[in-house]
Amino acid sequence: MLNLNNGASKIKREILVRIAELQLAGKLEEELHFIPRNMAPRNSESFRCCIYHDREVLRLRVIARLGHSVEDYDDEKRLSEYAHEALMRERPTEPMLTVLDDACNACVRAHYMVTNACQACVARPCIMNCPKSCIDIKNGRAFIDPEACVNCGICMQNCPYHAIIRIPVPCEEACPVGAISKDENGKERIDYSKCTFCGACMRECPFGAMMDKGQIVDVIRKLMEGKKLVALYAPAIAAQFRAVPGQLEAALKQAGFYKAFEVAHGADITADKEAAEFEERMDGGDVLMTSSCCPAYVRSVKIHAPDLIPFVSETRSPMHYTAVLAKEENPDYVTVFIGPCLAKRKEGLDDPYVDYVLSAEEIGAIFMAKQIDIGSCEALECSEQPTATGRNFAQSGGVAEAVRIRLKNPEGLRPAIINGLDLAGMKQLKAYGKAAAEGKPCDANLVEVMACPGGCIAGPSVITNPKVAAVQLKKYVSGGK
Repeated sequence: MLNLNNGASKIKREILVRIAELQLAGKLEEELHFIPRNMAPRNSESFRCCIYHDREVLRLRVIARLGHSVEDYDDEKRLSEYAHEALMRERPTEPMLTVLDDACNACVRAHYMVTNACQACVARPCIMNCPKSCIDIKNGRAFIDPEACVNCGICMQNCPYHAIIRIPVPCEEACPVGAISKDENGKERIDYSKCTFCGACMRECPFGAMMDKGQIVDVIRKLMEGKKLVALYAPAIAAQFRAVPGQLEAALKQAGFYKAFEVAHGADITADKEAAEFEERMDGGDVLMTSSCCPAYVRSVKIHAPDLIPFVSETRSPMHYTAVLAKEENPDYVTVFIGPCLAKRKEGLDDPYVDYVLSAEEIGAIFMAKQIDIGSCEALECSEQPTATGRNFAQSGGVAEAVRIRLKNPEGLRPAIINGLDLAGMKQLKAYGKAAAEGKPCDANLVEVMACPGGCIAGPSVITNPKVAAVQLKKYVSGGK
């Protein structure tokens, strides 16, 4: 997994902060066009062929951060026009992802390559074990015939010097459902009929060519209009900042939000309902039930593992139940879910109770633009605390544990955790679906699935190392009742 502390992420986050600063100053349309020039000044070192190419890519990044699909890019259109359109729209648009052609490196197809560590040894296990006899010795080094090679990797597995390496295409490699492939120009394209919006490609592309379409402009506009915006912050967001309970709420209020709702309350509702549903299903003779709070997983089932559809819990997600609580309190509230998940943007668009979805990167940019230091905020008192298990939804295993402690007969629970929907996770998922559809007994009767390894604290839009976030989450969870 690509470490979130990298140059591509830094550039994308800097653009968010600059957009937020300009919009809050009332200068978005007037000065937006300066962002590429200021971030790539004339005498600076270029990443690509020249500074002007860098600026063009930055321009595309700005357009994506404004919430536009760059597939519709018009190079005759000024950034001020894109900003104006973003400020005028009533709702964000689909799809959630966009691909920046100019940023894409057009990586060659995944293949194996012999490095200069090759010793042309007498044993020659690479040649002896190649099922296609496509390896030979040339100029004192093994050579792989790319036309005959089938990319099985047996040569790499057998080389005693580790001289053979695999050159992957990171975004294609990261996609667990084969939704990404090259077009006739070698550029990557997303098949949105297959895409689950897990965000793995966005996280793994080292050129930052896969970008989520932002909603930061929409939210700041509502804040500046004086609307009663309420923040629905996920437990994973509380784990992104080094703050004690109550400080994040204070920072959100300082940022202009009317009120903050902790989504862990919605998680408690989800856990209560899933526990009751599990007992009802088992009493009715079902052999399996799966969790339903991860939208990337639910979409994966609908598209790629339809056998499992009848066994997915009908309970809604914590985001939905928290948004319902907010709208019941005041229908005029503008609800803004804040989380580290790309798929939540899709879920938010489909949920009439959710108005906007901000990423961890976007709320962090708003804090920076407003010069809000969460650690120095005086913690607000919370009148009602969620349970510790509700807060623990943010990491793998948390949902299953929350259901377990609510069961009348927890001894009958046989949980299984699919910790990340990579290729292996998808294979395991389909196996459960096939067995359950045929009525065969499974090794588990409750399967919790998280699309991101480690859970939501490792989502594609996090700003804190997942290991650090796990420690912070533990402190946050301990404050629950």
